[in-house]
Amino acid sequence: MTADSIPPHSTVADILIEALPYIRKFSGMTVVVKYGGHAMVDEQLKIDFARDITLLKFIGLNPVVVHGGGPQINRVLDQMGIRPQFVRGMRLTDGPTMDVVEMVLGGKVNKGIVAQINQQGGKAVGLSGKDGGLIEAMKMRIVHQADAGSPPEIIDPGMVGEVTRINPQIIHTLSEQGFIPIIAPVGAGREGETYNINADLVASHIATALSAGRLILLTDVDGVMDPDGRLISSIDAATISRMIADGSISGGMIPKIEYALHAIKNGVEKVPIINGKRRHAILLELFTDRGIGTEVTV
Repeated sequence: MTADSIPPHSTVADILIEALPYIRKFSGMTVVVKYGGHAMVDEQLKIDFARDITLLKFIGLNPVVVHGGGPQINRVLDQMGIRPQFVRGMRLTDGPTMDVVEMVLGGKVNKGIVAQINQQGGKAVGLSGKDGGLIEAMKMRIVHQADAGSPPEIIDPGMVGEVTRINPQIIHTLSEQGFIPIIAPVGAGREGETYNINADLVASHIATALSAGRLILLTDVDGVMDPDGRLISSIDAATISRMIADGSISGGMIPKIEYALHAIKNGVEKVPIINGKRRHAILLELFTDRGIGTEVTV
């Protein structure tokens, strides 16, 4: 770092002073972070994320990370000659795809995040939703309507699940002992069958079960945009329904924002959707006066 690139001492002090009331306010608070998108594949952003999560733990918050892994899964599927298919942002999952999903999410991706945080001085522990009966699930059915004039279609997504119950005891135990839980969004059905579950859905239910103060959803855009491409800083349920109906909110943003709304309606204080491609986005959201992204409200 050159002398020219070092921020003036007064600027650094101003940043710390701005953060102080938030650090004091959030001490002891549980923060669930859904980690995915570009932030998981860019090397510098991966390091930044690990440092940010470690910092949150050191200053008295209780971070819990739920991660995705779509690009990593797609790469393995491509090598196997399996073409990914999606409906309403959900991955259709047959048997061979489920095997890849569990291997990639519970193995390579999860353990990579754990290693990154441990390298930064944190104490991370990797979990699958099957560990300790953390995530109980059942098969999901997707109702899809191509357009307003067509009848709804019931789609069988295969081994895709929805959460029926969260058993947070293992998370409480780890957090109380100073560990940072890193959770792969795979759950178990009544008969022990394995389900692939949308990571935003899992994060929403875990945040609710933990009575989290914040659920932070990292994505690859600044937040929800209006039809003119301007960031919407706050969005409520009525606006969400209208924008989904007119196509302004589409694709993977639909389940993300629906699950954000679910968390808000079930006791989570705030749910910001922020751009994980911005360095230290989590810290900017939590510890600055303006924050970043779109906050979902009732």
